[in-house]
Amino acid sequence: MLLVIASALPALTITAAVVSDVFYGSSWLGADPIKEGEHLLGEWTLRALFGTLLITPLRYHSGWNWLAKHRRTLGLFAFAYVVLHFLTWLLLDAQVWVSEYVGWADVWKDITKRPYITVGFLAMLLMVPLALTSTKKAIARMGKRWRPLHRLIYPIALLGVLHYILSVKKDLTEPLLYLGVLSALLLWRVWDARRRADARV
Repeated sequence: MLLVIASALPALTITAAVVSDVFYGSSWLGADPIKEGEHLLGEWTLRALFGTLLITPLRYHSGWNWLAKHRRTLGLFAFAYVVLHFLTWLLLDAQVWVSEYVGWADVWKDITKRPYITVGFLAMLLMVPLALTSTKKAIARMGKRWRPLHRLIYPIALLGVLHYILSVKKDLTEPLLYLGVLSALLLWRVWDARRRADARV
């Protein structure tokens, strides 16, 4: 329950701040609340994704096997954050449904013509089957096919960081920091795979 509250709190706070700034004239998120809200929701998507990737190394080095049951919670929160990130862009930034001058053709043009949006949209689409197959029934029904599907989390995390890098025009410090953390997590996976292979010899 504590993890659920901690994971949901940023989403509730950011969403409330965006709504307050855009519709009620407050200034919680600065001069451009829509962009700042998008940015914060995107960052929390990456943090939740990294949290799911961090669980296995933490279990290995600490012996805290109880962490495994929290992987699905973090994964679902990552999906919830990316959906909120997308909806903020779609409704408040692209303004489809809000502006009579913006239609789906304009949205699709943005998705296909602007590389950082293309990459981010692809990452979100890849997260859909992972979210839909995260239940115990789906795991049981898919059997051995479940694990290969959920390895999509690695390309999803890479696409997420690439989306962040491509979306930043000036200071790349923060996106490169995320790239560094992701690289460390992926290198640990490579080391673990080799360790397992050596153990089987």
